[in-house]
Amino acid sequence: MQVNGQTVTQELNPQRLLLSVLRDELGLSGPKFGCGQGECGACMVLVDGKPQTSCNLPVWSVQDSHITTVEGLGTPEAPHPVQTAFLENRAAQCGFCVSGIVTSAAALLTHQPNPSRQDIAQALDKHLCRCCAHVRMIRAIEQAAQHMPPATLQD
Repeated sequence: MQVNGQTVTQELNPQRLLLSVLRDELGLSGPKFGCGQGECGACMVLVDGKPQTSCNLPVWSVQDSHITTVEGLGTPEAPHPVQTAFLENRAAQCGFCVSGIVTSAAALLTHQPNPSRQDIAQALDKHLCRCCAHVRMIRAIEQAAQHMPPATLQD
């Protein structure tokens, strides 16, 4: 599999969960362990461009896949438009759920460059955030949509 554009060449137990591999083996701290059941979205990553919870996804199921975590969306020097918009709109509070939400928002804007508020709310439906920042998050995603580079739509 590839993670954030880098091929993972080490031998991995195929029964291990993707979240465990990302955090423990690859040192990526963006995806978080929340519920462990794929219900809260804190562990959300992109698997071949589609949001997936990584806490309940065995490594064998993502062999030959491209995995993107929040760390792979942008860099401090060149952040993804969603990352920039979240900072500008102060859309994060505690930060626990935010990497999963940013990852899902990036996928939404890749596949649907001009989403409605309802589309955004639906994309965030799998994420639990107790900080009451949803209005700012939606505003940030709307702003990011205005700054996304033109791209070919993916399936």
